Amino acid sequence: MAITVNLDVMLAKRKMRSNELAKLVGITEQNLSILKNGKAKAIRFSTLEAICRALQCQVADILVYEQEVETLDA
Repeated sequence: MAITVNLDVMLAKRKMRSNELAKLVGITEQNLSILKNGKAKAIRFSTLEAICRALQCQVADILVYEQEVETLDA
């Protein structure tokens, strides 16, 4: 996947636990875990906004686009 989720990094920087963030944002711990592990297919802007507000960060601190490298088969 070309989008990397750095939610664990931001949680560590803010010294916050996942369950605390989930309560602040208003989502379940399970849904937050799915997002943290990069298994989410989508995220609502309102959820992303709430996460950024709770962690006092920017979207780019959480979501990073990394271009995939194409390999040539010989």
